[in-house]
Amino acid sequence: MRDDLTRERLEGLLQELARTAPRGKAYRVYLVGGATALYAGWRSSSVDADLFSESDEVFRDIQAIKERLNVNVELVRPEHFVPPLAGSDRRHVHIDTAGMVSYYHYDPYAQVLSKVVRGFERDLDDARHFVQSGMVDPRRLCDLVAAIPAKTYAKYPSLSPEAVEQAVNAFIADLK
Repeated sequence: MRDDLTRERLEGLLQELARTAPRGKAYRVYLVGGATALYAGWRSSSVDADLFSESDEVFRDIQAIKERLNVNVELVRPEHFVPPLAGSDRRHVHIDTAGMVSYYHYDPYAQVLSKVVRGFERDLDDARHFVQSGMVDPRRLCDLVAAIPAKTYAKYPSLSPEAVEQAVNAFIADLK
Protein backbone atom coordinates (compact mmCIF):
# COMPACT_ATOMS: atom_id res chain seq x y z
CA MET A 1 0.00 0.00 0.00
CA ARG A 2 1.35 3.38 -0.99
CA ASP A 3 1.26 6.50 1.15
CA ASP A 4 -1.46 9.11 0.67
CA LEU A 5 -0.52 11.93 -1.62
CA THR A 6 -0.02 15.34 0.01
CA ARG A 7 0.77 18.68 -1.61
CA GLU A 8 4.44 18.24 -0.68
CA ARG A 9 4.56 14.74 -2.15
CA LEU A 10 2.75 15.95 -5.28
CA GLU A 11 5.32 18.70 -5.74
CA GLY A 12 8.09 16.09 -5.37
CA LEU A 13 6.41 13.97 -8.05
CA LEU A 14 6.19 16.95 -10.42
CA GLN A 15 9.86 17.79 -9.81
CA GLU A 16 10.84 14.20 -10.60
CA LEU A 17 8.80 14.23 -13.80
CA ALA A 18 10.59 17.40 -14.89
CA ARG A 19 13.98 15.96 -13.95
CA THR A 20 13.45 12.71 -15.87
CA ALA A 21 11.63 14.13 -18.92
CA PRO A 22 13.41 13.44 -22.20
CA ARG A 23 15.44 16.45 -23.33
CA GLY A 24 15.01 18.41 -26.53
CA LYS A 25 11.25 18.70 -26.42
CA ALA A 26 8.72 20.65 -24.35
CA TYR A 27 5.94 18.77 -22.55
CA ARG A 28 2.62 19.62 -20.97
CA VAL A 29 1.43 17.65 -17.96
CA TYR A 30 -2.08 18.20 -16.66
CA LEU A 31 -3.20 17.76 -13.06
CA VAL A 32 -6.63 16.18 -12.79
CA GLY A 33 -9.02 15.46 -9.93
CA GLY A 34 -7.39 15.04 -6.54
CA ALA A 35 -4.10 16.40 -7.86
CA THR A 36 -5.80 19.68 -8.75
CA ALA A 37 -7.58 19.74 -5.37
CA LEU A 38 -4.29 19.17 -3.54
CA TYR A 39 -2.36 21.74 -5.52
CA ALA A 40 -5.12 24.31 -5.06
CA GLY A 41 -5.19 23.64 -1.31
CA TRP A 42 -8.75 22.28 -1.21
CA ARG A 43 -7.69 18.95 0.25
CA SER A 44 -4.91 17.81 2.54
CA SER A 45 -4.48 14.43 0.84
CA SER A 46 -5.56 12.18 -2.00
CA VAL A 47 -5.18 8.50 -2.75
CA ASP A 48 -3.32 9.13 -5.99
CA ALA A 49 -2.10 11.70 -8.47
CA ASP A 50 -4.27 11.82 -11.57
CA LEU A 51 -2.16 13.14 -14.43
CA PHE A 52 -2.47 13.42 -18.20
CA SER A 53 -0.22 14.38 -21.09
CA GLU A 54 -0.63 14.22 -24.85
CA SER A 55 2.94 12.92 -24.95
CA ASP A 56 3.47 9.65 -23.09
CA GLU A 57 7.23 10.15 -23.39
CA VAL A 58 7.17 12.43 -20.36
CA PHE A 59 5.97 9.46 -18.29
CA ARG A 60 8.73 7.09 -19.45
CA ASP A 61 10.15 6.82 -15.89
CA ILE A 62 6.83 6.92 -14.04
CA GLN A 63 7.13 3.38 -12.63
CA ALA A 64 10.51 4.13 -11.06
CA ILE A 65 9.27 7.49 -9.78
CA LYS A 66 6.19 5.88 -8.21
CA GLU A 67 8.39 3.31 -6.44
CA ARG A 68 10.96 5.86 -5.30
CA LEU A 69 8.35 8.25 -3.91
CA ASN A 70 5.88 5.54 -2.81
CA VAL A 71 2.90 7.25 -4.50
CA ASN A 72 0.04 6.09 -6.69
CA VAL A 73 -0.28 7.67 -10.12
CA GLU A 74 -3.18 7.28 -12.54
CA LEU A 75 -2.86 8.50 -16.12
CA VAL A 76 -6.39 9.72 -16.79
CA ARG A 77 -8.39 12.70 -17.94
CA PRO A 78 -12.09 13.57 -17.60
CA GLU A 79 -12.93 12.47 -21.14
CA HIS A 80 -12.17 8.90 -20.12
CA PHE A 81 -15.41 9.10 -18.09
CA VAL A 82 -17.59 11.86 -19.53
CA PRO A 83 -18.12 13.40 -22.96
CA PRO A 84 -15.70 16.14 -24.01
CA LEU A 85 -16.74 19.76 -23.70
CA ALA A 86 -16.23 22.14 -26.62
CA GLY A 87 -13.13 24.31 -26.23
CA SER A 88 -11.62 22.23 -23.45
CA ASP A 89 -8.13 22.58 -24.88
CA ARG A 90 -8.32 26.38 -24.41
CA ARG A 91 -9.36 26.28 -20.75
CA HIS A 92 -6.39 24.54 -19.12
CA VAL A 93 -4.94 26.68 -16.31
CA HIS A 94 -1.15 27.10 -16.27
CA ILE A 95 0.46 26.36 -12.90
CA ASP A 96 4.23 26.31 -13.36
CA THR A 97 7.08 25.30 -15.64
CA ALA A 98 10.04 23.21 -14.51
CA GLY A 99 12.70 22.40 -17.05
CA MET A 100 11.01 21.17 -20.22
CA VAL A 101 7.68 20.45 -18.49
CA SER A 102 4.83 22.91 -18.10
CA TYR A 103 2.15 21.98 -15.59
CA TYR A 104 -1.54 22.83 -15.94
CA HIS A 105 -4.79 22.17 -14.17
CA TYR A 106 -6.81 20.26 -16.75
CA ASP A 107 -9.86 22.18 -18.01
CA PRO A 108 -11.79 23.02 -14.82
CA TYR A 109 -15.15 22.61 -16.57
CA ALA A 110 -14.29 19.09 -17.73
CA GLN A 111 -13.09 18.24 -14.23
CA VAL A 112 -16.29 19.54 -12.62
CA LEU A 113 -18.46 17.65 -15.11
CA SER A 114 -16.62 14.42 -14.33
CA LYS A 115 -16.92 14.97 -10.58
CA VAL A 116 -20.60 15.92 -10.70
CA VAL A 117 -21.49 12.92 -12.86
CA ARG A 118 -19.60 10.58 -10.52
CA GLY A 119 -21.43 12.17 -7.61
CA PHE A 120 -19.36 11.07 -4.62
CA GLU A 121 -19.43 13.58 -1.77
CA ARG A 122 -15.68 14.23 -1.99
CA ASP A 123 -16.04 14.88 -5.73
CA LEU A 124 -18.97 17.24 -5.19
CA ASP A 125 -16.96 19.07 -2.54
CA ASP A 126 -14.11 19.49 -5.06
CA ALA A 127 -16.62 20.70 -7.66
CA ARG A 128 -17.94 23.31 -5.21
CA HIS A 129 -14.36 24.52 -4.67
CA PHE A 130 -13.92 24.96 -8.42
CA VAL A 131 -16.96 27.25 -8.42
CA GLN A 132 -15.99 29.10 -5.22
CA SER A 133 -12.49 29.72 -6.57
CA GLY A 134 -13.90 31.32 -9.71
CA MET A 135 -12.37 28.70 -12.00
CA VAL A 136 -15.87 27.56 -13.05
CA ASP A 137 -18.95 29.66 -13.73
CA PRO A 138 -22.11 27.58 -13.16
CA ARG A 139 -24.03 29.15 -16.06
CA ARG A 140 -21.19 28.48 -18.49
CA LEU A 141 -20.99 24.90 -17.22
CA CYS A 142 -24.68 24.43 -18.03
CA ASP A 143 -24.19 25.90 -21.50
CA LEU A 144 -21.21 23.66 -22.22
CA VAL A 145 -23.05 20.54 -21.06
CA ALA A 146 -26.17 21.46 -23.07
CA ALA A 147 -23.97 21.81 -26.17
CA ILE A 148 -22.63 18.24 -26.02
CA PRO A 149 -23.88 16.55 -29.20
CA ALA A 150 -26.28 13.68 -28.38
CA LYS A 151 -24.33 11.30 -30.66
CA THR A 152 -21.25 11.78 -28.42
CA TYR A 153 -22.98 9.80 -25.68
CA ALA A 154 -22.69 6.62 -27.80
CA LYS A 155 -19.11 6.35 -26.50
CA TYR A 156 -20.41 6.53 -22.91
CA PRO A 157 -23.10 3.83 -22.70
CA SER A 158 -23.66 4.30 -18.96
CA LEU A 159 -24.53 7.98 -19.46
CA SER A 160 -27.44 9.73 -21.10
CA PRO A 161 -27.78 13.42 -21.97
CA GLU A 162 -30.76 13.69 -19.64
CA ALA A 163 -28.98 12.10 -16.67
CA VAL A 164 -25.88 14.26 -17.14
CA GLU A 165 -27.88 17.47 -17.44
CA GLN A 166 -29.96 16.47 -14.41
CA ALA A 167 -26.80 15.85 -12.33
CA VAL A 168 -25.35 19.22 -13.36
CA ASN A 169 -28.60 21.06 -12.68
CA ALA A 170 -28.94 19.43 -9.24
CA PHE A 171 -25.35 20.37 -8.41
CA ILE A 172 -25.94 24.00 -9.40
CA ALA A 173 -29.23 24.15 -7.47
CA ASP A 174 -27.38 22.92 -4.36
CA LEU A 175 -24.91 25.79 -4.67
CA LYS A 176 -27.60 28.30 -3.83
